[in-house]
Amino acid sequence: MTAQPLTDYSRMAVHTFTTKPWNLQQACENYASAGIPGITVWRNVIEDIGAEAAGAMIRKSGLEVAALCRGGFFPATDATQRQAAIDDNKLAIDQAAAIGAPMVVLVCGAVVGMPLEEARKQISDGIGACLDHARACNVQLAIEPLHPMYAADRSAVNTMGQARAICETLNDPLVGIALDVYHVWWDPDLSQEIKRAGEMGTLFAFHVCDWKPDTNHLLLDRGLMGEGCIDIRAIRSEVEAAGFRGWNEVEIFSQHHWEKEQRSWLSEIKRAYLDHV
Repeated sequence: MTAQPLTDYSRMAVHTFTTKPWNLQQACENYASAGIPGITVWRNVIEDIGAEAAGAMIRKSGLEVAALCRGGFFPATDATQRQAAIDDNKLAIDQAAAIGAPMVVLVCGAVVGMPLEEARKQISDGIGACLDHARACNVQLAIEPLHPMYAADRSAVNTMGQARAICETLNDPLVGIALDVYHVWWDPDLSQEIKRAGEMGTLFAFHVCDWKPDTNHLLLDRGLMGEGCIDIRAIRSEVEAAGFRGWNEVEIFSQHHWEKEQRSWLSEIKRAYLDHV
């Protein structure tokens, strides 16, 4: 399969966390003026203004919302904490509906010392407990597998195959997968799982950034596309061959890049998007 380069920004969306120094209004204004049509909204930027005001702000800017980040964190050691997580995910679903987001991306959670199989069961049960509410709000739930380095305390779902297993268990059209190249590029089963997700209709989202071999922080040193070793364009070609026609979402956590003047940083992102996505 030959990976064809992108020639425009028509399917580009940027996560607000990628330009973390900006508030939501600044992000909306600058993304729109840069000709970027899509935005993925992190919940931290709507905390102070509320979801209804955030939705009005986004609509006024002309941007389209790709997703709301994030829900999840279902596993807990007692029933009260598990119910609190479910309640918070229902709130995230309400927020997504208010801002016009078609889905909530789920960072599923883990508990130090809890067996991974138990954590995965609690994740599946937690998502299942949110489904009626998601259906009432017409909001999808996208499971994002995280790299195994996060298995102890951030997510017990670490591969596309593990995410697929939850999708199969719940067997609901509202439950799917958010593929982030940062987390799954290394998986020898990735191509097969992308194809299966396409066949199942569960490939909901596609996130891009890069893996720096000399990373200095497990969370806050992601690379701009082209700074690392991921063949992003090849993976994009595979998700498109599987039928995906959604947004190419730029999600970069980087203390280094956040220290830059953010308009210049956004210009770098746009260049790298065409060069490497």
